[in-house]
Amino acid sequence: MKLLYPSSVSEIKISVPPLAKLQSRWSEKWRAFDPEILPMPFAVMDYELAAPIKATLTSLIENSDAGYLGKIPELPEGLAHFAKARWGWDINPSQVKIAPDVGVGVIEIARLITKPGDKILINTPVYYNFYNWISELHCTLVDAPLKENNLRYELDFAAIEASYATGVKVHILCNPHNPVGALFTKSELAELAELAKKYGVLIASDEIHAPLVYRENTFTPFLDASETAREVGIAFLSATKAFNIAGLKCAQIVAQSDQMLKITERLPLAVHSRASLFGAVASSVAYKECGPWLDAVIVELDSSRKYLKELIDKTKLNIKYREPDASYFGWLDLRELHLEGDIANRFISEGKIAVAPGNYYGPSGTGFIRMNFATSRELITEAVTRIAKTLS
Repeated sequence: MKLLYPSSVSEIKISVPPLAKLQSRWSEKWRAFDPEILPMPFAVMDYELAAPIKATLTSLIENSDAGYLGKIPELPEGLAHFAKARWGWDINPSQVKIAPDVGVGVIEIARLITKPGDKILINTPVYYNFYNWISELHCTLVDAPLKENNLRYELDFAAIEASYATGVKVHILCNPHNPVGALFTKSELAELAELAKKYGVLIASDEIHAPLVYRENTFTPFLDASETAREVGIAFLSATKAFNIAGLKCAQIVAQSDQMLKITERLPLAVHSRASLFGAVASSVAYKECGPWLDAVIVELDSSRKYLKELIDKTKLNIKYREPDASYFGWLDLRELHLEGDIANRFISEGKIAVAPGNYYGPSGTGFIRMNFATSRELITEAVTRIAKTLS
């Protein structure tokens, strides 16, 4: 992905407040643990918000404009502008629906085409809330784990087709993939679409991390992979991860074929109205005005993922780590350390650091931990220091 505003990167300062100020925040990351615990598992960035988003939210408050979300054509238009500029993907704003978050969107779409007991496929190790979504739907989870080779992950098409053949109704795809930071190529996505068409599977593509792809890599939206992909897929996007506004609650659902649009048109009206006015307005501004800020964030994260690698190598602890192709998670491989017991509790009790244990993401994640590096160099250093202290 090429930066769209490279000349602006040096003009925008991506800053992280001091730890004491971070600890004064009300969001879950800074209230989940006691203050002496460094919280590194959460999927939020510590960076200050983009100036246009801050200004817009402030103007809403100053105007006492805190009502329900209604018509907001600016958001589908903003997403269409962003998708075309970033990925060359053409979206008609009329193809966009709004939901409170990606999880709600996936659940409500799946609810329209499944019944309790139906099979839903995932590819572990994967975002642990996929398990919760399937449980909420009272459906049966089917797993076709990713294939891993030296921390490079790819889809296992043989396992996927074997799973599809058992009657899978929905495949929740994570693209880019959380927690492993992998991207799937256009040809891989097109191949997946053909399998889905063959077996009558709907691909629900969670693309929430798509804006956070590093410069040497290319993100392909699932619906832009092929005509068949548009026939079998629905995409779920959001500005919340890339622009750090998760608590504002807003996501977008995109369908681009007649058969998929017929499904999204059946969504309950409340799926839109339960999203946040603040989230929809902030997302509109993010997509249209905050491209330079996003470019600066990608440059900052690029530096941080490399810095994390340097620190881990210096520990000499036989921790393996491959810099991700997208997003801001360090997927750290501790398998050769042969750790026993509850790794997460050990890090908290001995190292005073919270990380996400890999088994949360499925059996193939056992022996890994996930940590967020979208923070200051000081806190990344402190995190690795505490991890090393625990392991040594």
